[in-house]
Amino acid sequence: MLLLAEELTFRPPNSGGPPVLDRIHVGVEAGELVDIVGPSGAGKTTLLRALARLLPDVRGTLVFAGASAERVVPAEWRRHVALVPQKAVMCPGDIRDNLLVPWKLKVRTAETPPPDAVLREALDSVGLRDIALERDAARLSVGQAARVALLRVTLTAADVLLLDEPDANLDEESAEQVRAITERFVDSGGAAIRVRHLRSDALAARRLRLERGRLSEVF
Repeated sequence: MLLLAEELTFRPPNSGGPPVLDRIHVGVEAGELVDIVGPSGAGKTTLLRALARLLPDVRGTLVFAGASAERVVPAEWRRHVALVPQKAVMCPGDIRDNLLVPWKLKVRTAETPPPDAVLREALDSVGLRDIALERDAARLSVGQAARVALLRVTLTAADVLLLDEPDANLDEESAEQVRAITERFVDSGGAAIRVRHLRSDALAARRLRLERGRLSEVF
């Protein structure tokens, strides 16, 4: 497994109720997409945050490419295991600024950011040929912003994508482009865990249902 979680357990602090994640076992191989479905409030986003090491007080074991999480600092972990939230976050500035946000982080200071030609090709590949790199990001539609946010992560060459309902509330064209980005990422050897609300599609190799803190296989 490229990314593996075992006995992952989380109960919110000061909560007397059952755990949101109850001894979760989940893994994903390189070149594989795994869907996680389930009702609202089941903890799907919580699980993604735990896998990205963004959630304090989680118990259990996390392993990436054979390395236990205890041996990898969180910032380095997230270079390889990247969370894409449901709502695209655009920073002040133009499209170029937003695509290059990862290279402004301390963990990537030694890396050379992609040139404009690469950024232009990436935008063109997802149906954004009419979007100039100089366009103010605040002028993007919801669907355009979703594509830019997903491109921003795939350009970093992350190994695992954690996708939180990536096509929720998108128009048909944007949803199809987001799906195409995901498919290309997986076909190139990346791994992805994708949260859906209730349904899945043919892109997923496996489907798991999260309910009452536990994961079960969907056949």
